[in-house]
Amino acid sequence: MEHYSTDIAKVYRLLEKEFHKHRMPVVELIELQTNDPFKVLITTILSARTKDQTTAAAAERLFKKISTPADLDRLAVDAIEKLIYPVGFYHDKARHLKELPSVLRDRFNDEIPQTVEELCELPGVGRKTANLVVAVAFDKLAVCVDIHVHRIFNRLGYLTTSTPFATEMELRQHLPQKYWTTFNSYFVSFGQHLCKPVRPQCDGCPVVRYCGRIGVS
Repeated sequence: MEHYSTDIAKVYRLLEKEFHKHRMPVVELIELQTNDPFKVLITTILSARTKDQTTAAAAERLFKKISTPADLDRLAVDAIEKLIYPVGFYHDKARHLKELPSVLRDRFNDEIPQTVEELCELPGVGRKTANLVVAVAFDKLAVCVDIHVHRIFNRLGYLTTSTPFATEMELRQHLPQKYWTTFNSYFVSFGQHLCKPVRPQCDGCPVVRYCGRIGVS
């Protein structure tokens, strides 16, 4: 795997400053407001392929009805769908949320598991969601890679990988652990506001001088 000479320490510091100019991603906001791993998990599931504003509104509606897995268990799938609409793939997410309480009860004694591998056993949870829950809800080391993280690390030239999974595995090997718990928030915010998938705003970008792949999608 080819690596470039991107100064990740300087990039990280600049993106940290950029992050504080914008609103906090909704998953981190939910954690600060509730300090509840269950609600962090639910919000993370809802957030996949969904804008933060839509996720926040859906989570607010849902959390007016539920605060525990038992509460969620009492809701019908169609009721969950109405509460979380219009998040992306809301039909599938409602079904996964309906299945979640029984899986937590049968496999994890009604506790939210704290490892990536165990979280991936839950319905609707993949590695990106699992890593984010580990990092945000439990403040443990995790490498959360979504499409923003994958795109930006490759645009910077820090990695040359073809999939988010490959990016995660490479970052586990090469990214210093001191960045693991917070880099996702900084990179996602940067990807939403400046380093967008189409027509990234390179003019005025705080890390453009470190970017090895300006304009690459």
